[in-house]
Amino acid sequence: METITSPVGQQSSEEVTTPAKASSPLPPSPAAKKSLAFWLVIVSLCLIAFMSALDGSIIAIALPHISSSLNFGDKYVGVANCFVFAQTVAQPGIAQLCNIFGRRWPMIISVCVFAVGSGVAGGANDATTMIAGRTVQGLGSGGIMLLVELIVCDMVPLRERGKYLGIVLSVSALGSILGPVIGGAIVEWDWRWCFYLSLPACGVVLPVQLFLLRIKHLKVAWREVVTRVDWTGNVIFIGSVTSLLIGLTFGGAVHPWSSWRVIVPIVVGGLGWAGFHWYEYFIRDREPCVPPNVFSNRTSGAAFYMIFITSTLLQWVCFFWPVYFMAILGESLVQTGVDFLPFTFLLVPGSAVAGILLSKTGRYRRLHFIGFALSTLGPGLNTLLRRDTHAGGWAMLQMVDAVGRAFILPTTLPAILASLPEKDVAAATGVYSFLRSFGFVWGITIPSLIFNHRFDRMSDRISDTSVRDTLGGGRAYEFATGPYVQNLPPNSKSEVLDVYLEALKAVWFGAMALGATGLIAVAIEKHVPLRTDLETEYGLQEKRQNKDGEWTGGPKKDNS
Repeated sequence: METITSPVGQQSSEEVTTPAKASSPLPPSPAAKKSLAFWLVIVSLCLIAFMSALDGSIIAIALPHISSSLNFGDKYVGVANCFVFAQTVAQPGIAQLCNIFGRRWPMIISVCVFAVGSGVAGGANDATTMIAGRTVQGLGSGGIMLLVELIVCDMVPLRERGKYLGIVLSVSALGSILGPVIGGAIVEWDWRWCFYLSLPACGVVLPVQLFLLRIKHLKVAWREVVTRVDWTGNVIFIGSVTSLLIGLTFGGAVHPWSSWRVIVPIVVGGLGWAGFHWYEYFIRDREPCVPPNVFSNRTSGAAFYMIFITSTLLQWVCFFWPVYFMAILGESLVQTGVDFLPFTFLLVPGSAVAGILLSKTGRYRRLHFIGFALSTLGPGLNTLLRRDTHAGGWAMLQMVDAVGRAFILPTTLPAILASLPEKDVAAATGVYSFLRSFGFVWGITIPSLIFNHRFDRMSDRISDTSVRDTLGGGRAYEFATGPYVQNLPPNSKSEVLDVYLEALKAVWFGAMALGATGLIAVAIEKHVPLRTDLETEYGLQEKRQNKDGEWTGGPKKDNS
């Protein structure tokens, strides 16, 4: 039976273990039958997570068309990046608010903000309005992605979380992967529906959350709210992360990496990031935005690193498999989406299987080992790709990659929470969600740098100097997915494709090296038994029938 108890405030920042046989997995408690309300909430979380992730990537292919339609000019970079800026910087602050106000209203407000931003972006007639709409969308999306995970954690015991997180996170990942393809298809009809598409989904989700998402929390006075929020920490955090993101996204796209306009934001952001952690550790003495103790044991620290590099590698794959299909094989956008289906459709059931295995066995280290072994092997095998690689060959390579990601995505957050007291769930989930979003930024920046650098080093193999100059100087990736390469004369095209293959090989070697660092993290993390009881002051309130036949609300308790 599930039990609802108060968070254990006396637990230290060391890994939380059970006194007896801490190294052995706890036997699973008999699973309580889930109500219709529970499943409706889960479905609503899957739907809004899918739409939130979809909107994060939907303009990847559609942006050039939207930019030309509204004459964005050099403001296109702001349109491309404002969503992820807002989504990333908002999450730790929202996590702190969730501890004060509970989960229900922050989730409802996040969905409403996301819907408003979608409407503004869809109705935009200039770059300024589009940036405003996408920024509002990103703020809502940041809250949604954090709260989806947090609500799942509040609804089920730690031992069962992998199973349900596997469902929700795999659906979310599916949205990120399908976003560019769906956006490319919609833009042929009416680009505004790239954003309006979210409105019907929000209309379906909001009634479910208003009437069924009854998450308990302790109400506090507004005066206490003002004193509990870490205002200074949030300001330092938002400023430093925004500065870092500006440098990372503008570098190579707007200004050369050697430009002071790129170097200064990165340096300032890095110093601000260090200053933020110093403030949280030494100055803030009550409810810091990011409690230092969430990093204070090897299991949580290793798992935080795992989700960061997993999201980095997921974005890495999603951006550079299409380069192979479109540049090397000459496929259309729609056909590229079809070619990428082996990865897309194996990721979802693979995550579900990993979550079920975690719930059954309570062992996450072996799943992490398998995941990172495949995440290292997959990119290594990708270096064997050639112009004439058979479809069955590259489909199998995608499957290796997909299973690797699938075994890690739903199993890292339970590992983090197992090593921390239940009172730190919101803060730890906020850091987890932030690092996942932050990893997506690096998953574009790092491989793009590798790709363009390797291309420039190998460009002397291209005999036509005009073609070499067009693709050089960091522009190789920009032209990889467009018609330029496919329209070159046969001899020049063959030379360019050879250089592209060499550049892609360097990208896959980089991914293999990053995946291998995950194996080091697995060696560092420690197994902590997953709690089988729901120990939280939050949880889904449901009506139940008592022994007298009366219906009552409130948490289910184990009175034995």
